[in-house]
Amino acid sequence: MGGAEYEEDAREYQDTVGVCKALAENGITILDGGGPGIMRAATEGAHSGGGKVVGITYYPAYKHAHYEGRDVQNLFDEEIVTPDYFSRTKKLLEMGNVHILFRGGTGTIGEFGMTWASSRIHQGHNIPIILFGSFWGHIIETFKKYMYLRPGETRLYDIVERPQEVMPLIEKYRRDLPDISTKTNGV
Repeated sequence: MGGAEYEEDAREYQDTVGVCKALAENGITILDGGGPGIMRAATEGAHSGGGKVVGITYYPAYKHAHYEGRDVQNLFDEEIVTPDYFSRTKKLLEMGNVHILFRGGTGTIGEFGMTWASSRIHQGHNIPIILFGSFWGHIIETFKKYMYLRPGETRLYDIVERPQEVMPLIEKYRRDLPDISTKTNGV
């Protein structure tokens, strides 16, 4: 999960390609929202690693001023069409066994809030969350300063800064949370 605005030359795009390539090389199917930016980078990375991508999409009945929509250059392998934006987000979160969040905008903020809240509610049976980028530490510190965080909530995610840090975390999740299957991951 992450921003739709990133072009191929952006570091965020390239980091996403690197992460998803490594995941695909380890037999993990990637889920993304079928749009541009981080979503297209996830597909590109998975395919360069020989993997499969499921695009979870939604086609609005009218043009939305601030919704990127389906990117025809995002050539995922299988498509699941949902009726609206919230259903799309919910399906991504339901189907993913690990949620990886890259830099993005308000959509990414919403996805992060939903997965973090769900992990707190289902702690012990929660879906692991990987926050990609050191900036997440600053965001969490701001939450700690201005919001009420319950004990243990900051242990429900890991922050990484390099693509090569992601696969070892997933291996750790496999050991620590044996009921998760890491065959699909939401990006």
